[in-house]
Amino acid sequence: MKIQLLSDLHLETETFEPLPAAGAEVLVLAGDIDTSWRSFELFRGWPVPVLVVPGNHEFDRRDVEAARGDLRRHVQALGLRLLDDEAVVLADAQGRRVRFLGSTRWSDFDVFGPAQRERAKRAGGYFQKVMQSTRHGEVFDVVAVRELALECRAWLAGELARGEAGPGWDATVAVTHFAPSLKSADPRYGRQPGTASFCNDDEALMPGARLWLHGHLHCRHDYRVAGTRVVSNARGHVRKGEANGFDGLRTWEVFAD
Repeated sequence: MKIQLLSDLHLETETFEPLPAAGAEVLVLAGDIDTSWRSFELFRGWPVPVLVVPGNHEFDRRDVEAARGDLRRHVQALGLRLLDDEAVVLADAQGRRVRFLGSTRWSDFDVFGPAQRERAKRAGGYFQKVMQSTRHGEVFDVVAVRELALECRAWLAGELARGEAGPGWDATVAVTHFAPSLKSADPRYGRQPGTASFCNDDEALMPGARLWLHGHLHCRHDYRVAGTRVVSNARGHVRKGEANGFDGLRTWEVFAD
């Protein structure tokens, strides 16, 4: 199965026309497509299934829990499928079944270990102020982010523990907005406390996935952790040069050697 992957298009401010990639059998949108949600209209009538995993900015200036339901209804009306701590199995042209596990997987601020958690949370407070979001009517601060992140991780861990292949699927692809490893840290900034707002340490979960797709960091990645391939195809902001080298028509094969 060939996957087209897009993330961090930020179409609330950026200009970009998405096009279907030749040979792709599914399009994965790994978050931060448009804070206004209007640009999801661009994917209406797409020739292959479109899977949407929410990014953090899909929740800007909204109540997170209310927005989860509203976003689902919004993308479903366009014929897209939201994966928000959810799984779906799709078959490719050869009849091979791929299980997609989708989760925003918010930051738990533990990527540098529990001893550095409070320092990471202090750095992460900036991003919550930018979002200006709430959850259950309360400020969506770093404490609330970590709480939701741990809920996401528990769901992912349970699903990945069922095996990379299992009854009803031949391979598993994990899709998160936040990165699953420090290996995805943006090389422009290196590893600093703020990196914990972008990367989690989910490497221990990776044996349950053949392929792990993510976004959030405005740079591209393609590397392996043991038997799991980790891929990001984020576009980012043109004004910062982040879109240089971005290829929106590239595909990745799930069953590649």
